Amino acid sequence: MKIFKISLLFILTLSLTSCFEDQDDNLISASEINDFVWKGMNAVYLYKDEIPNLANDRFTTNEEYGNYLSDFAEPEDLFNSLIFQPETVDRFSRLIPNYIEFEQQLAGTSKSNGLEFNLYLEPGSDTEVFGIIRLVLNNSVASNLGLQRGQIFDAVNGIQLNVNNLETLLNQDNYTLNFGTYNDNGTDTVDDDTITSTTNSQALTKEVYTENPVHLTTVIDVDGENVGYLVYNGFTGSFDNQLNAAFAQLQASNVQHLVLDLRYNPGGSVLTASYLGSMITGQFTGDVYSKLFFNNDQQASNRDFNFVNGFDGNAINSLNLSKVYILTTNRSASASELVINSLSAYINVIHIGDVTTGKTQASRTFYDSPTLENENINPNHTYAIQPLIANSVNVNDEEVPPSGLIPNIIILESPRNFGLLGNINEPLLAAAIADIQGDGRFNQSSEIYRPIKTNLNLKPFEEGMYLDTDDVIINRLNFN
Repeated sequence: MKIFKISLLFILTLSLTSCFEDQDDNLISASEINDFVWKGMNAVYLYKDEIPNLANDRFTTNEEYGNYLSDFAEPEDLFNSLIFQPETVDRFSRLIPNYIEFEQQLAGTSKSNGLEFNLYLEPGSDTEVFGIIRLVLNNSVASNLGLQRGQIFDAVNGIQLNVNNLETLLNQDNYTLNFGTYNDNGTDTVDDDTITSTTNSQALTKEVYTENPVHLTTVIDVDGENVGYLVYNGFTGSFDNQLNAAFAQLQASNVQHLVLDLRYNPGGSVLTASYLGSMITGQFTGDVYSKLFFNNDQQASNRDFNFVNGFDGNAINSLNLSKVYILTTNRSASASELVINSLSAYINVIHIGDVTTGKTQASRTFYDSPTLENENINPNHTYAIQPLIANSVNVNDEEVPPSGLIPNIIILESPRNFGLLGNINEPLLAAAIADIQGDGRFNQSSEIYRPIKTNLNLKPFEEGMYLDTDDVIINRLNFN
């Protein structure tokens, strides 16, 4: 038995309360994967009381239970049938076909060429698509090739992108981006904007890559005052020390203001989120930062996360600020929203950018094992479930609304206004600097031009909150 640090504990008491005995499972004719899916959802699902088929007294015999499971040909069919209002309430629970690959992604490791991008319909077209590079990850294939945020591409391997082929073309491990230029033709309207193809191109190859979510840390002189600027792209617990080191740099620079850029941060560890809140402040150690509430069968698991002054034996580098600027897009979710929601109960949070995703629930990975933990896992398959299991609120019991958090200053990224991150003229950062200078607040001046939704370049935390497993039955709670 290993010994674990109390600060990292999240022990979920599992109560498999079905009416039949587990030792009789061999009598059940349905798939063992379906059996695992139902038992896991019955034990931990946040909205269990809203799903009649998950009731503890739903089945009276093994035969009845087995017949129920056999009605579902695929585990996905059963799992989806147990989700509460998937279009509006539970948009985030998921069934994981391969938990081994998924765990690698949660640790920040996946195959990547280092590019993240937005995709848009070309002005005046319902089918043709172009992309814009929104982020070039540090020390990646793309960064080593010199690619930059803001570059436009309209074809892959010489084939024009459209709504039907873009996922096939961009999901390849090897492809060539064909670049174009964007022209607003000197007007404020999008309809007459044009994309012009060029002869420039770049071949790219995806490699196994581990992302440090602390993307950029810098200090900007604004009228003689030091403004810290931090781009943070994921609440990945294995990089907590790097996050703390970034705050050591800001602390050493005696920053009077902080602009925290979470525009591409879809979430991660709520424990890391409490560390981040503690780094921004420092004057609230021991006070409640956020709370979690579980389903009626798991009330013993309800817990608080507090502001802290250290972790893993390391002192937290705190700025003791009473005001922070936070930049978001509609991709900012979960732990990013938790930081805004939790800090706003204590200090002045100036929220700049787009309305956030709207994710207040937490989830965690469960495995097909006797305890649903990641030991003694059934070797016959690699399925895992990641259902919503808890609701998150701040110290005042306020949730993040499902419609998202509305910024104080609304500015949407658009192909018309992409600037380099950290440049004082980049629109979202420029709005924060203007507010610091007292030059008045400004909102979006051009037409709204939103990217189309795809499953491309999603991070493992995208629009979800996760509990990441740490050894045996002790887990760290994660948001995504």
